[in-house]
Amino acid sequence: MTRAETRERNRRALLDAAFRVVSRDGYRARLDEIAERAGLTTGAVYSLFGSKNGLVVALVADYLRPYYEEIEREVPAGLDLLGAVDAFARHYRRSCDAPDALPRLSLQITLLDMALHDPDLGSQLALSVRAQEDHLIALFTGRSHNGSTVTAQQARRLTTALRALFVGLSQGVVLGLAPDADEQYFADTARALVSDASLVERAG
Repeated sequence: MTRAETRERNRRALLDAAFRVVSRDGYRARLDEIAERAGLTTGAVYSLFGSKNGLVVALVADYLRPYYEEIEREVPAGLDLLGAVDAFARHYRRSCDAPDALPRLSLQITLLDMALHDPDLGSQLALSVRAQEDHLIALFTGRSHNGSTVTAQQARRLTTALRALFVGLSQGVVLGLAPDADEQYFADTARALVSDASLVERAG
């Protein structure tokens, strides 16, 4: 293997190990155990990610990237805003039935706990999530709605609302607290957020 290939293999091994250990232990996750699971030393963590926090931030980016790429594939470019929101909502609901839905929820809750215990990590995680959410903003920007074109600011406001809605609903579905929240329910509630009031751009 080339040096670059070895580095990428080690990076992948550490991210996979971190997913398992961080999902289980949260802020108590130990670098030595993560490194041991990856078959490496803690020095590899510092070499590749700079710190434990750097590894966690990379883990979030690694976890979210394919998720947003999949959404882009599921929401065709030719749809208007309501159609795009509908397709996004239905895709989000289907993801609640995926085999990894419970581990993903566990990781989400664990990361929130870690952010509360480490404000610096929380700030880094927020930046990482916002960077990934730019994919959603771009996905909705430029679509037609009520005779006009959705601006980036309008798409940002809508993305914030949709994220809050779906995080809550998906937790209810995965935990069995929302048995009636099917695809149609997700789509109906999401489309209800697309109103002139929610899209209006605020000054400043």
